[in-house]
Amino acid sequence: MATGITYTISDLAREFDLTTRAIRFYEDMGLLNPSREGAGQRIRIYSARDRIHLKLTLRAKRLGFSLAEAKEIIDLYESPRDTAPQLRKYLQTLAHHRRQLEIQLGELQANLDEVKAHEDEARQLLERMEPQGVPARETD
Repeated sequence: MATGITYTISDLAREFDLTTRAIRFYEDMGLLNPSREGAGQRIRIYSARDRIHLKLTLRAKRLGFSLAEAKEIIDLYESPRDTAPQLRKYLQTLAHHRRQLEIQLGELQANLDEVKAHEDEARQLLERMEPQGVPARETD
């Protein structure tokens, strides 16, 4: 990772197609930690590490992790990755998330099956109303 490279909030917003408000929110959640400069310390200066944290946060979000889980993953990223306890914790986090996704997938499949059953039922009713290809009268 290159040191000394810095980014403004606008740079990161443009690169990751985010609003500056979203970046400030991630900062408030403890996912980013920019240094401050200028009058009243109002200008945020983001490091290459902050940029990586933002990238990891967005990846975790895309995969369906909560921001708390994203922070956990970032904290694991910051610690030595070759320690067995860190790897066990990371695997535990991934396994928990996979189980959650599998539950959601099952629920979505059940909903999809129900929608298909209603579609089939509606088609059968419509076919009974339209014998020999004559459209049923529509009501206003």
